Amino acid sequence: MMEYGLVLPDREKKPRNKGLTILIDNGAPLQLFKDTIQSSPDYIDLVKFGWGTSLVTRFLEQKIACLQDNGIDYFFGGTLFEKYISQGKEKEFYQYCKSFGCSYVEVSNGTIDMSNREKASYIYDLSREFTVFSEVGDKDSLTANTQDSTEWIENIEEDLEAGATKVITEARESGTSGICREDGNIRADLFDPIRHSGIPMEKLIFEAPTKQMQTFFIEQLGSNVNLSNIALSDVISLETLRLGLRSDTFHFENQEPLEID
Repeated sequence: MMEYGLVLPDREKKPRNKGLTILIDNGAPLQLFKDTIQSSPDYIDLVKFGWGTSLVTRFLEQKIACLQDNGIDYFFGGTLFEKYISQGKEKEFYQYCKSFGCSYVEVSNGTIDMSNREKASYIYDLSREFTVFSEVGDKDSLTANTQDSTEWIENIEEDLEAGATKVITEARESGTSGICREDGNIRADLFDPIRHSGIPMEKLIFEAPTKQMQTFFIEQLGSNVNLSNIALSDVISLETLRLGLRSDTFHFENQEPLEID
């Protein structure tokens, strides 16, 4: 695209199916939250209220109202889903999401002992009324390091078949588990097979809380890769990474990333 005379990578416009930027709210003060949303709504697609913060966030209703006013969807963290399920309260989780007008839910099994087949059954049930994002990968780094690409690919395909709209690859809000190692480096033994598995890349959302991870996924998969667990403070900096306006991706326009049509 042309922007003020510059040739920059093409970016999907909202509402978009790829190139999603999903913020994570970890309980930010209300005014900081509102300032972020109101300042950059064109670059924010969804907001996740991380893990179980929605239960203890004093101004949740006001935050949701701000998102609705700016045309931004939202959902609650997968850990909250797991907490409800661990207590046998699937109906209560459904009612909780409905009470806040959620159109999206996240379904995961990164903390509790739940098979992917069981997770897929919840995806199937919830997909009747919600847009479901599922998540693959374990939050415990020791367990995550024992999972290989075959298991990840099978789980991703099972989730999509069950009705998940997109599948999130686990990295935690700290970028220390799942598809990355404790030092934040991406696990090539997972990423490369997934990338070449035939799974459409627009069906995947990569958790990328750090600049290092954001840069990696943009360089490998292009400006319109779906990224989540983005800090509120990183909205503009991420967009500049996508457009090659930061030194980390400065020569991006001369590269040929994998297409994600």
